[in-house]
Amino acid sequence: MKTTTLSAVTANTPLNAPTGLSRAYTWAVFALTFGLMLSDYLSRQVIGAIFPALKAEWALSDSQLGMLVSVVSLAVGVLCVPISLVADRWGRVKSITLMAFVWCLATIACGLAQSYGQLLLARMFVGLGEAAYGAAGAALLAHVFPARQRAAVLGAFLSAGLFGSVLGVVVGGAVAAQAGWRMAFYAVGAPGLLLAFIYPFVVRDYKTVALSAEGQGDAAPARLRIGQIAREVFAARSGNLTYVASGLQMAIPAILIAWLPTYLGRYQGMDVKQAGLMAGVAVLASGIGMIFGGGLADRLSARHPRRRALVPAAYAVLSALVLIAAFALPPGPLALSLIFLGALFAAAHGGCSGAIVCDVTHPGVRATVTATIALANNLIGLAPGPLLVGAFSDVLGLKLALTLAPVFALAAAVFFVLASRSYEADAARHRTSGTQEPA
Repeated sequence: MKTTTLSAVTANTPLNAPTGLSRAYTWAVFALTFGLMLSDYLSRQVIGAIFPALKAEWALSDSQLGMLVSVVSLAVGVLCVPISLVADRWGRVKSITLMAFVWCLATIACGLAQSYGQLLLARMFVGLGEAAYGAAGAALLAHVFPARQRAAVLGAFLSAGLFGSVLGVVVGGAVAAQAGWRMAFYAVGAPGLLLAFIYPFVVRDYKTVALSAEGQGDAAPARLRIGQIAREVFAARSGNLTYVASGLQMAIPAILIAWLPTYLGRYQGMDVKQAGLMAGVAVLASGIGMIFGGGLADRLSARHPRRRALVPAAYAVLSALVLIAAFALPPGPLALSLIFLGALFAAAHGGCSGAIVCDVTHPGVRATVTATIALANNLIGLAPGPLLVGAFSDVLGLKLALTLAPVFALAAAVFFVLASRSYEADAARHRTSGTQEPA
C-alpha cells in the first residue's frame, strides 16, 4: 500500500511560478487586499476609542470592556483554521468577498445594540467574518510576489491591520465625540462594503496546488487528509516555535490598541478625541515598525539566514524594555514619548514571523499555514492580552497592569531565539524537497 506524502511541486505550478501577471495587476491585488485589511481592523479596533462612553452609559467594568476586544480575537482564533481550509479549496477570492460582507454588516449591527449582551454578540460576528481573511489574503500575496520579497510584502500587508487600528481609534474617537458611539460603528463599517463589492471583479484566484501522493508519477494527485495536512503545517520545529513567539508578541500591540486611549484619559487627562488621536499615533508607529521590520530582516538575513528569527527576537526585547519604563514612569511627556518608541518595535516581528513559517512549509498548504499563525496570534496574544490587562486593572489599577504587560514580549524573545537554532535546517529541508520557489 502506498503512503501519501508531500511530493515535489513542478516548476510550472501556478502558486510557485506565477507568469503573465503584469506589474499593474500585481499592485492592484496588493492595494485591494491591503484596503480590506484596513477595513478589517477598523471594524475590530474602533471599540477601544469608545470604552469611556460605554463604561459611562452601561456601567461596565474594565474586565467587561476587555472582553469586547477579546471576543473578536477568540472567534478569529477558533475559526481561522477551519475557514482557511475551506478557502484553500473553495477559493480565496470568493471566501474573502463573503468574509468582508460579514464583518462589515456585523460592525454596523454593533451600532444597533441595545445592551452589553447584544453588543458582545455582534462583536463575535465581527470575529466570524474576519476569521480567515488574514490567511487568505496572505496566501494570495505569497502567490503574486516572489520569495525574495515575501517578508517585506507580508509585513506591509499585516501593517494594514495596524494602520486600520489607527483609523479605528482616531475616527472612532472623533465621531463618538461629535455624534455618539453608535455612529462610530456605522462610520467604520460602511466603507468596507464598497471594497468587498469591487474585489471579485478585479482579483483572480490561483488554482489550488495539489498535494500529490508519492509514487503516483503523473497520475491524478491524491487529496491529503486533514491529519496529513496538519503534519505538514507542524512539521518544522522552527515553525512551531515561531507560532508561539508571534502569538506572545502580538499581545503587545493588542494591549496598546485596546487600553492606550483609556490610559491617556485616566492618567494624562486627555478627552476622548485627544486620547484617540494620541493612541492613533502610537499605533501608527507600530505599523511603520512592521513595514520596515520585515524589510530589515530580509536584508540582514540574506547572507545569515538564522537572523530571520534573531531580528524579531531583538524587536521583542526592545519593545518590552521601553514599554516597561514608559508605564513605570509618572505620566508626562517623557512617558508618552517612550510609549511611542516602544510601539515602534511592538509589531515589527509580523512580517518576519509570516516569512519564517512560509519558508519552512509546503506552498500547497500556505493559507492553512498563515491561518495557523493567525490562530496562535489570536489565542496566545490578541485574545488574552487585553482581557488580562482589564482583569489586573480592576485589582491593581490600569497603570500597573500596563507596566506588567511587556512580560509577553520577553517570553516571545525566548521563543524566537529557540526558533533561530533550527530555522536554517528546516528551510534547507524544504528547499531540497523539490518545492522550489522564485527567488
